[in-house]
Amino acid sequence: MKTLKALLLMTALTTTPAFSQTVNFDNAKVGELPANWTSTKTGKGEPKWTIEKDDTAPSKPNVFKQSGEATYPVALKDDTSLKDGFVEVKFKAITGKEDQAAGVVWRAKDADNYYICRANALEDNVVLYKTEAGKRKSLDIVGRKGGYGVEAKVAPQQWHTLRVEFAGNRFKVLFNGKHLFDVEDKTFTDAGKVGLWTKADSVTLFDDFSYGAK
Repeated sequence: MKTLKALLLMTALTTTPAFSQTVNFDNAKVGELPANWTSTKTGKGEPKWTIEKDDTAPSKPNVFKQSGEATYPVALKDDTSLKDGFVEVKFKAITGKEDQAAGVVWRAKDADNYYICRANALEDNVVLYKTEAGKRKSLDIVGRKGGYGVEAKVAPQQWHTLRVEFAGNRFKVLFNGKHLFDVEDKTFTDAGKVGLWTKADSVTLFDDFSYGAK
């Protein structure tokens, strides 16, 4: 009969513990890209991801700001590789004539292949897409065919929280703590990077970027 100590040791060796981490950007240098992040884009244009001070930040003093213009500005967290877990961020849409969008990215292979869920303050909706070979496509919601995301009030100049929980081919979307919808898709099944996303001329602030594995 195995001793309790031996059983505990076996459990420790065979179980991968869950983890989570929150990045509040407060130790990063203002005006620069934070360490372990890559500024990139899907499509054309010039994204501009920088650390800035903001008195309204949920965790003061700094925020991560996107103020450039590109088809889809993307910032990837270099030291991440998640297959099943979650990604969450607090964001505030500031300006944008074409778009006022904020999104979270997961299972990213590169700037042209990833899942993205975004909220839009001009459209007042939340939509989940896959971006494959640089082409973005919205995905059907479980239990519904067709349509385009879910309507949700995304007030500009206010902080909101966007979260996606992903396991296997199932993705759960939450906005301001409310479960909005689920999506199923099998395009990207391997572990990948997590990150942030905007669209076109969106000027967006981000804070308290959290991610974790299951």
